[in-house]
Amino acid sequence: MAEPLLRVDDLKVHFPIEGGMLLRKQVGSIRAVDGVSLTVNRGETLGLVGESGCGKSTTGLAIMRMLTPTGGRIAFEGQDITAYDKAQMRPLRRRMQMVYQDPYGSLNPRMKVRDLIGEPLVVHGLASDRRAYEDKIASLMRTVGLLPAMADRYPHEFSGGQRQRIGIARALALEPSLIICDEPVSALDVSIQAQVVNVFVDLQQRLGLAYVFIAHDLAVVRHVSDRIAVMYLGRIVEIAKRDTLYRSPQHPYTQALLAAVPVADPVVEASRSRAIVSGEVPSATKPPPGCAFHTRCPHAFARCRTELPALRDLGDGQAVACHLDEANG
Repeated sequence: MAEPLLRVDDLKVHFPIEGGMLLRKQVGSIRAVDGVSLTVNRGETLGLVGESGCGKSTTGLAIMRMLTPTGGRIAFEGQDITAYDKAQMRPLRRRMQMVYQDPYGSLNPRMKVRDLIGEPLVVHGLASDRRAYEDKIASLMRTVGLLPAMADRYPHEFSGGQRQRIGIARALALEPSLIICDEPVSALDVSIQAQVVNVFVDLQQRLGLAYVFIAHDLAVVRHVSDRIAVMYLGRIVEIAKRDTLYRSPQHPYTQALLAAVPVADPVVEASRSRAIVSGEVPSATKPPPGCAFHTRCPHAFARCRTELPALRDLGDGQAVACHLDEANG
């Protein structure tokens, strides 16, 4: 087996909570990411899904080393980058990029599109001369479906979908091997989402890119992903190949997520069984003991309340962290 492009082992990102009126001291922590392990192969898309606040975006930022991990290990292209500082990370930024959720807030409104897309080339000293610089920007704009003649416009002159294409072009400027996509279509109109998703798929086929595609829309994730990891309260509870996960979800939380996705056929929709999940997501400042999902799981039993389930390999690339699966297996 070839070495994965990205390997994350037992990643933790905890944010301190400080208290005290005069002498500030740490009184607790928010366990945003609490032991995530995953791999991404070259040319592969790993979907990362879960409810808002489960730690998906924090995981992506930690992989990019835009947040400092509290624990665990991150290896990219065979290099352990867990403890790299800004100077050590700078050359690696050419190989790993990010596309952000908000196409309105991620672009500097005072910069023209030419400068937004070309800025990474200037920062990394890749703009050898003006002609090569202009040719590269024109090529990147055509790659994402924008007209090079638009290069002198400002972000406010573009639609949401076009702005996200600008963000994608900027991420492609340094020819990365990995792009972290942090909910890149959730801020767009439904009619535009499919167009932008198709841009990602087309670019992967043409350029051999690898993606970590963070989203909460399971329909979008199914369209773009090779494998899917499901997160709940800072941990991965299930990971599997795309078709396996949708055909045979093993964790009760995954089953509930998929049951909540509406089906266009009203007859099929009316006949579907529902996996009911009650209650609220526990606080990441004080997660429950044992399996974090046991407070909402209809199948929870005594062991779930005291023992944290390990991510257990079920074969064929599927793994699940659930005592119920182990008991039935």
